[in-house]
Amino acid sequence: MSKILHFDNAAISQMEQRFRANFINSITGFKSANLIGTIGKDNHTNLAVFSSVLHLGSHPPLLGFITRPNSVARHTYENIKNTHVFTVNHIHTEIINKAHQTAARYDATVSEFDATGLHTYFQEKFVAPFVKEAHIKIACQYVNEYSIKENGTILVVGAMQDIYIPEGIHSDDGWIDLSAANTVTVNGLDSYSKPVLIDRLSYAKPDRIVTSILKK
Repeated sequence: MSKILHFDNAAISQMEQRFRANFINSITGFKSANLIGTIGKDNHTNLAVFSSVLHLGSHPPLLGFITRPNSVARHTYENIKNTHVFTVNHIHTEIINKAHQTAARYDATVSEFDATGLHTYFQEKFVAPFVKEAHIKIACQYVNEYSIKENGTILVVGAMQDIYIPEGIHSDDGWIDLSAANTVTVNGLDSYSKPVLIDRLSYAKPDRIVTSILKK
């Protein structure tokens, strides 16, 4: 990797559309891989893959995700606006193909659960469907949204209401071992990878050298 390639703004603008989408989506690094589950007013369930779910805060526990411009039908966004609830379900190694298939543009009357062979799972009185096969599931309440005027996308903010994880994947200090849950990441638009845990490091302080805190 000794040769360095340089792409300036003009070169990026002149890229073929699909090439540019892959290039820019990849260059920002690995992203989270999640399925967002919603339900419409007509009780039609919806499931869609998202690589934009991000941590916004721990107290209160908030997350957000980016939905693309509403120039075409956005079933996930429409359902959330109607019901004010949604679920976030981690994609893991055993459901990658089915999860990726949810990106297809199905009609609003078609449930991606049925189309892909994934199964709904409803918990207590929470109306939005979870993915039964997902190892890590999060129930969220819609709390706000922010328009990003530069490209017409929307940041949807959700408050985490309930979290379901397998026993044995979190440590005494609250850290969750996503590798143990086989959670995957997305590189670009269509490449899935399983992260490998390298180390956990001590809290960084100016007068102290960081050390490993991983229990081996």
